[in-house]
Order: sequence, then structure tokens, then C-alpha cells
Amino acid sequence: MGTMVFLKDKRREKQMKYERSMLREVSIKEIKKGIHIHFATFFHYGLLSKWSIEEGCADFAIEAFLQGAKYSRFGYRGESMTHVQGRSGKEDKRLTADFYDYLISWGCPNESMVCHESLYLASECFMQHWWKEGFIRGQKRYKLRLN
Repeated sequence: MGTMVFLKDKRREKQMKYERSMLREVSIKEIKKGIHIHFATFFHYGLLSKWSIEEGCADFAIEAFLQGAKYSRFGYRGESMTHVQGRSGKEDKRLTADFYDYLISWGCPNESMVCHESLYLASECFMQHWWKEGFIRGQKRYKLRLN
């Protein structure tokens, strides 16, 4: 008799292989550049410390990138990016909220409400940027049949 193979384990293995291949598409330098672009004003005014949040921001950027790459198959099949973003909206909102909470815990917890709103908008823009990057690069991989 043969061995039993569980479908759940095979799916997880395939997902891990895909995520590893997608991570080859992004570099840490790109992520650090994105952190500086999106949060430069907060660093300038001393509301956030670049050194204390950089590693966590990179982790969240990678999560958003992989999430966008996961949904890129729908874009390859003809759906628009905005429609696909609507499909992943619940996960995006959760990831953005977690990222914002991370920034608040390491950044400006006692600052004004205006600071919190602008920080939330910056974190939302940062996460959308990396989601779109993952979506576009994942779509390219599908077109080149590298998946």
C-alpha cells in the first residue's frame, strides 16, 4: 500500500514554494527606500525613530507584498487591480490596522489626533504601495509562466 498524502499539507507546501519565489523579486534596499519615502516627515519631526521601526516596517511590507502576489492570479485572468483589491479588502484592512498599531506602539502614542490620522494615512499608503508591487510582480510571473 502507498502512503497517505494530505491535500492540506500539499497546498501549504506549494504556497511556501510560491512565497519563496516571490521574495526573490523584492530587495531590502527597495523596502528601506519605501520606508524613507512614506515616513520621512515623521522621522524629520522626531515622531518616529527610523532605527526602531525599520525592521517591523519591512516585515509588514513583505506581508503586503506577498498578499498582493497571492491575489495576482486574478489580475492575470483579466480582473482589474481595483476589483481585486476589493476582493482582498478585509485582509488589507486588518494588515493596515496591525501596522498602524505597531507604529503607534513604537512611535507617537501621546501626540495629537492629527498626528495619528496622518500616521494612519501614511501607513495605509505604504501598505497599498507594497500590495500593488506584489500584485504587479506576481502578474508578471504568471505571464512569464514562472509559477
